[in-house]
Amino acid sequence: MLSRSRSAAAHPSRGRRTAQRGRRLLFRTVALTAVAGLGLSLHAAVPAPVVPEVSTGDQQIELSRATPNPVTPGDFAGYGFDQCLAPNQKAMDTWLRTSPFLAAGIYISGKSRACRDQPNLTPAWIRTQLARGWKLLPITLGPQASCSTRFPRYGNDPTIKAKPGKKKRYVPARKMGRAEAGSAVAEAKRLGIVAKSTLWYDLEAFDIGNTHCRESAMAFLHAWTVRLHELNYVSGVYSSAGSGIKMLDDARVNRPKAYRLPDRIWVARWDNKANTSTSYIREDGWRPGNRVKQYQGGHNETWGGVTINIDRNWLEVGQYNKAPISKRCGGVRVSYRTFPTLNPPTASSTPPVGRVKSLQCLLTEQGQYQGAINGKLNRRTLNAVTAWQSRRGLRARDAVGVQEWMTLHSAGTWSVLKTGSLGPAVRRVQLSLNAANPKLRLRASGRYDATTTAAVKAYQRRVGLKATGIVEKKTWRKLSNGIA
Repeated sequence: MLSRSRSAAAHPSRGRRTAQRGRRLLFRTVALTAVAGLGLSLHAAVPAPVVPEVSTGDQQIELSRATPNPVTPGDFAGYGFDQCLAPNQKAMDTWLRTSPFLAAGIYISGKSRACRDQPNLTPAWIRTQLARGWKLLPITLGPQASCSTRFPRYGNDPTIKAKPGKKKRYVPARKMGRAEAGSAVAEAKRLGIVAKSTLWYDLEAFDIGNTHCRESAMAFLHAWTVRLHELNYVSGVYSSAGSGIKMLDDARVNRPKAYRLPDRIWVARWDNKANTSTSYIREDGWRPGNRVKQYQGGHNETWGGVTINIDRNWLEVGQYNKAPISKRCGGVRVSYRTFPTLNPPTASSTPPVGRVKSLQCLLTEQGQYQGAINGKLNRRTLNAVTAWQSRRGLRARDAVGVQEWMTLHSAGTWSVLKTGSLGPAVRRVQLSLNAANPKLRLRASGRYDATTTAAVKAYQRRVGLKATGIVEKKTWRKLSNGIA
């Protein structure tokens, strides 16, 4: 996993090794093990800083000091990466703006992790990344299976005690699992990773045919999960598809009452398929919303001129298919697929009531209108429109067209959005894109899916930006200025 070590015959195993030689950090060493067909390894990641601006829609979302950190990873289906050493802020900011990744694995504890020293990993670092939208995956790499060929790593880091005892309950292994969970929670709390977040145990590849080795590892992970639940955290386990994950899935099916299983699994299977499936385990387990897959092992990737050696992951966690809907102005509908030009009523035409109510609601939210939301495009509403046009530097007129709709929908604070993003900010972008292009007709789901990515790329090309499919500051600015 993130400790930068590897295993597998055809697909390495998880973990990372970072060695310091002189002034250089060598981010990773790939180690082979005899476990067939698997991948195992992990890394860490971080988001971008906030640049407050004067104009509406140009201030990036940040958490105030009084706001608690959000639960991580939350609801998300998208790309993640992991590396041994948590990157510095400049690297994280650059990758947030330019890479497809929005989740990052970080090693927070465990005596067997390769990167024991984490100079960037501080409470401020955690808070900054969460505030900017990163989904963090905190990892512990402590005692490993007793039959592992690569541990102990340092000679004095413990392995899981494989003594079965008279009742074959592997009590020493259970005690170790509880202790490791307690240490992980203590470090998580110190860093500001709040309760109900998922903490991941990295169990590197081992021989599941070795009975005492397998059963003691199972007892350890059982105790890890039990203790995390007692401490109000969610239990996750990372391991190779053919060893630790297969062991857990077999226990789920064949011994369902024998163990407390982890809430979530992180499968290491380097098949280059960005999904959460593998032939090593059954399809029904830990679905929906409780699987991560590391589908590509250690390699260099460069985004925005910043190169990091990473593993790639695909996440499907939480309620990732549905963004919560918030009521606007007491229940007024603002989500339409088209936004026609609104002109003052005449003897022969009246603007659609629903769209006018939407307009009045949007103006109310921007503090520009204090009247009744009645669907009438009267003088009071038109005066509010004129005031908004002046505020946004638009041409004053008694009409509401593309620019007015775009600027109203995109107004507010911004955050970097990409595949997997959920929530009101995504809806704002979807609705602003609908206003910019009447033929688009996007469903304002609040979920940043492939259709939204394609629409963003088309818009970026149209307005002279690089077609990344990522809504960052430059794209937000175009939208908030009504550039269609």
